[in-house]
Amino acid sequence: MQIIQSIQNRIYTIRGERVMLDFDLAALYEVETRVLNQSVKRNLKRFPEDFMFQLTSLEWQNQSSQIVMMENNNYPTSQSAVLTLPKNRTGKYLPYAFT
Repeated sequence: MQIIQSIQNRIYTIRGERVMLDFDLAALYEVETRVLNQSVKRNLKRFPEDFMFQLTSLEWQNQSSQIVMMENNNYPTSQSAVLTLPKNRTGKYLPYAFT
């Protein structure tokens, strides 16, 4: 039950789609985010065209802002884990969203 709740807390709505961000999906598979993205890009032909999209700077800012507000309101959700991004996620690379 706790595993299911953990997964549900990592699902966001962006562009009207329910998605998981690359670093959350990588954590579930216990791989580095760059490894997950690299594997997907090498095998793009295996996935439908609408399988993933990259967030824009504005979408990422909005998503981060919502998470900060949840954190400040003390909502107990793992979505606040976005605030503790992997050290190599400097903001230079925008996350991918997987549908």
